[in-house]
Amino acid sequence: MSRGMSGALLLLAFVVVATSKWRVVAELHHVVGGDRGWDPDSDLLSWSNHRVFRVGDQIWFTYSVAQGLIAEVESREEYEACDVRNPIKMYNEGLHTVPLEREGIRYFASTDPQNCKTGLKLHLHILPKDHDHHDNAPPVTKIVEAVAPSTPSSAYSLSYHYCHGTILALVLMFFVTMLLA
Repeated sequence: MSRGMSGALLLLAFVVVATSKWRVVAELHHVVGGDRGWDPDSDLLSWSNHRVFRVGDQIWFTYSVAQGLIAEVESREEYEACDVRNPIKMYNEGLHTVPLEREGIRYFASTDPQNCKTGLKLHLHILPKDHDHHDNAPPVTKIVEAVAPSTPSSAYSLSYHYCHGTILALVLMFFVTMLLA
């Protein structure tokens, strides 16, 4: 093997190792409840259990104001008791975007007591932007990945774990090999 080819392979090995830990995590728009939106017939717990929320994502509430408003509450106790008397914020427009700007847990509940008690409430565990949800994430409710509100039923993921770096390394190897040949 020529000295140039050995150098190219060494460079390739370095690039593959260096980039294999890279990953790109895009900010996502999550339509709460998917196609049904924020609705008493939605199974928000099931919907949220298959999702991951990260800092920088946004959630979209779509709902009928006639069925009650949405209150963001401070504590797990208020959330579990459907106590919306002292909300952090009220959402009352039928369509609302909520940016997820910090890590932690956020609680949302229907202001209609009956709807809330039958499950029209949501708690989110928001992970850091660069957190890999395959790490040891706490066993709590996760999030929805869906496109803009014009097509709330289509879901997509823009997270490219490790594969992106490997492809980049292979492309770089090809060009380096061609230059040194």
